[in-house]
Amino acid sequence: MSFLIDKISQFINTYYLDPIRTDEGYNLVNTFTWAIVLGICIFGVFRLLEKLEVKITPRFIISVLPFVLAGSSLRVIEDSPADIIHPPLSYLLITPNIYFLVFAVTIGCLWLSIRLQKTGLVKDFHLIFAGFGLAWFFANLIILLHFQEVLAGYVPLFVIGAGTGLTFAFYLVARHFKSSIFTDPLNLSILLAHLMDASSTYIGVDKLGYYEKHVVPDYLIQLTGTALVMYPLKLIIFIGVLYLLDTQFEDDKQSSNMKMLIKMVILILGLSPATRNTIRMMLGI
Repeated sequence: MSFLIDKISQFINTYYLDPIRTDEGYNLVNTFTWAIVLGICIFGVFRLLEKLEVKITPRFIISVLPFVLAGSSLRVIEDSPADIIHPPLSYLLITPNIYFLVFAVTIGCLWLSIRLQKTGLVKDFHLIFAGFGLAWFFANLIILLHFQEVLAGYVPLFVIGAGTGLTFAFYLVARHFKSSIFTDPLNLSILLAHLMDASSTYIGVDKLGYYEKHVVPDYLIQLTGTALVMYPLKLIIFIGVLYLLDTQFEDDKQSSNMKMLIKMVILILGLSPATRNTIRMMLGI
């Protein structure tokens, strides 16, 4: 029995705890596990938003994005060599723990914003909700700029410029072929976020000596010898995913809400690493 317990303990340490403690990245086991957890969480969030009587609209998604920026910049604070936050508290800021922390704060701010609207103190909860996220994001930036110098100010210009330029080119092609799916503003925003993520990976890995932590992208980068592979990878995956979402879901209210939630999650999964990578490289962390 003790032998079995030792093996289980070793397995958990090797594939789950050690990667968090050392921030060494992902492996096949924890990648698969976190994917399952994410799927479960999506349904949990869906039910929670239903209980809060929140309709998932493009406007709501926009109001959530400041919290994505806040969470990503908070992660950079943990990355900082200035040791701004020390263990064990710093373990809360390592993936995937930071997602739960940011989620809890975001839901708390959402609940408060809705309460403020219901009591008549604000007319629209979306604005105050987004304001909480922006305040948190700017507070994180102030902390980072206090401890770190800007060493590569061109990085955000490249990431935003390359992502925007490629998305615009994609939009022109989609408009030429009269595709309503791929000229939709939300779908284009999802592609923009992931193309910015691809741009941050490219400049970081190919030009600045960083490395990719995720299993599949790292394998493809090693296979091709360049992080440029991230561009076709992102396009192939998300063109297919967006097409399926917009053609396979029913038109009823519940299905529409679930589809919008999935799109919001996909957008977050692109914007979050793009923001973190860009801030890190800008500050030379």
